[in-house]
Amino acid sequence: MDLKRFFKDLNEENVDHVFDTEEKCLKLLADDKWKDGYVCKKCGNTNYCSGRTPYSRRCTRCKYEESAKANTVFHRCKVSLPLAFNISFNICSNPQVSTYKLSDKFNIRQMTCWRFKKNIMQCLDDNDSLPSETKKEIKRKLK
Repeated sequence: MDLKRFFKDLNEENVDHVFDTEEKCLKLLADDKWKDGYVCKKCGNTNYCSGRTPYSRRCTRCKYEESAKANTVFHRCKVSLPLAFNISFNICSNPQVSTYKLSDKFNIRQMTCWRFKKNIMQCLDDNDSLPSETKKEIKRKLK
């Protein structure tokens, strides 16, 4: 998942408007996750129907249901999706932002910010979106 692509052409003022509801965030995740088509993780089937939760997909063969958040950086996220997207925007805009600063800004626990930032940085690292010097600096701070 290329997080930087989600935040292209956004700034601090309009990021709240773009990611203001859980439904908008789920739609964005689902569209990105299955842009090349759906393939069941269990059996490989490509046919699906709507799942029980919004924007989830259910395999028509084995009945395995997968949410839009599953196997993404937002999987098992402890905060709401709009807040998670806002935090992600802040981290992608400034990878050296302190988790203490994020904690104060969004009024959530610092450890929650630290864990989420660690996941975001891993995602960015996997996509080579950051210069190697910045990656080394952030890894050193997160350890």
